Amino acid sequence: MTPFSDPTLVSGYADKTARLVPGLRDLHKMASVLMAERAPADARVLVLGAGGGLELKAFAELQPAWQFDGVDPSAEMLALARTTLGPLASRVRWHEGYIDSAPEGPFDAATCLLTLHFLPATERRETLAQIHRRLRPGAPLVVAHHSFADDDPGKDRWLARNAAFAIASGVPAARARSSIAAIKERLPVLSPEQDVALLYAAGFSNVELFYAGLSFKGWTAFKP
Repeated sequence: MTPFSDPTLVSGYADKTARLVPGLRDLHKMASVLMAERAPADARVLVLGAGGGLELKAFAELQPAWQFDGVDPSAEMLALARTTLGPLASRVRWHEGYIDSAPEGPFDAATCLLTLHFLPATERRETLAQIHRRLRPGAPLVVAHHSFADDDPGKDRWLARNAAFAIASGVPAARARSSIAAIKERLPVLSPEQDVALLYAAGFSNVELFYAGLSFKGWTAFKP
């Protein structure tokens, strides 16, 4: 069983994520606004890491003519996404798997939120390259995930700040502090400089930072 097939984790995903990610709902709103700068009113949008459905719901409510392809490796999280969207789920084609399970497109925009920090650098670059290949020329990509200094003092400082934010948001202190070791051990987090370099290496251009919430960073990038 993976963490995202655990029924307890899945059922509490929305509330937990909102307590851990600064400005989560505004992050989704910003992503929609940034994609809409380039995407047409009837855009087809690729959402990688769509489980839970939080960003899909925000995008669908803000852009009533967009259609989506939602990709996620967890059947349980995709089921939660369908429930989260309710009637809006009819505008989503669902794909259980990773980026190679996504249709070829071409897509008018893509997002990958709170997902890439699970992937080591080589796999992350390949995932970005596969997203790039599926986009129309000029199409935007919006990404956001953990990204912080990769030296131990830097990691400890940012993760302690994350724990303090979680505690201030109502997460029990012991649970919040235990996440520090878990993230250090389990997530192959890269520095912001490394993340930007990977976007360029995957073929994207005009990479810009648009979001920074403690250890979380977000960028826009474009297919030339």
